[in-house]
Amino acid sequence: MSNLVAYRQYAATMPEQSTPAYPFGDILALARQSWLGQLTSRLAARGYPGYRRSDAAVIRILRRGPVPVGQLGTALGVTRQAARKVADGLHQRGYASADRDSRDTRQVAITLTPAGRDYARAVTAVIDELNREVRQRVSPAQLAAADVVLRAAMFDDSTRQRASRLPSPPSGSPA
Repeated sequence: MSNLVAYRQYAATMPEQSTPAYPFGDILALARQSWLGQLTSRLAARGYPGYRRSDAAVIRILRRGPVPVGQLGTALGVTRQAARKVADGLHQRGYASADRDSRDTRQVAITLTPAGRDYARAVTAVIDELNREVRQRVSPAQLAAADVVLRAAMFDDSTRQRASRLPSPPSGSPA
């Protein structure tokens, strides 16, 4: 049973409030679930089955060049062990290789393979396509308001700091 279903069942047992609270977290969870579903199915249609939630973030980092596992973990905001697991998943699918760093043989550097670079282009293209579709469904003002709300929903400093490096939507006409 998903957390959302369990929450809904729990919420159904609570007495009715005179003014029910807006279920922002539920809407956010459903939007994320739908986004990931679209990303997964569109990538599968392009010949890339098995998308994993960490793929988009890690390939963006690896597109710049080889990255030691520890540095990958830091960039992803996870432990070295978790970063190694992510890298192993890419390696198993033929998208990345793990080699000793030529400058420091104690470190293992993760590198995208040619298939991984193709996968990275496909992931980026699908994300761009989804972003375009969202922009077409709302006005620039609505998109800017959503951006403000989503940034307000980031409770930890680390996430807010990473989000601060992302651009806000342009004002005026959709890009």
